[in-house]
Amino acid sequence: MYTQDFAKLWSKLTKNYQSHMETYLAPSLTEAQLSVLELLDQREKMKPSDFIPFLATTPAAVTMLLDRMERAGLIVRERDLDDRRIVWVSITEKGQTETQRGLQIRNDFLGTVLDQISSHNQQLLIFLLGKITTTGEPVLNRERA
Repeated sequence: MYTQDFAKLWSKLTKNYQSHMETYLAPSLTEAQLSVLELLDQREKMKPSDFIPFLATTPAAVTMLLDRMERAGLIVRERDLDDRRIVWVSITEKGQTETQRGLQIRNDFLGTVLDQISSHNQQLLIFLLGKITTTGEPVLNRERA
């Protein structure tokens, strides 16, 4: 089995990715903020609790993240007109601009990484990663049982 080799390469790739994203998104955006903006760009509006499964974090952490993003002008929070208990989060124009900038930074990095292998191998890599990410969760749950 190649688990150690995979772990080393995966760790190196993710460290390079995180370092690149931190460097080039700064100072106006973080990777977590980009994730929120990307979700909001795909949807018109979301409740703060809707972000929890996507960010794999706590409600308190989501609130702090949204606070920072609102102060930076990336999002707005508005109470629902029919039910004042509900707060809707939506993206601002500045948030849309930063989303496009962040996605370009990510695409540039990943493009550079993928350009090192042939188109065929890129397709194969995507296929294989798709297989292990699709089956990864049930396998992990079975091992714990």
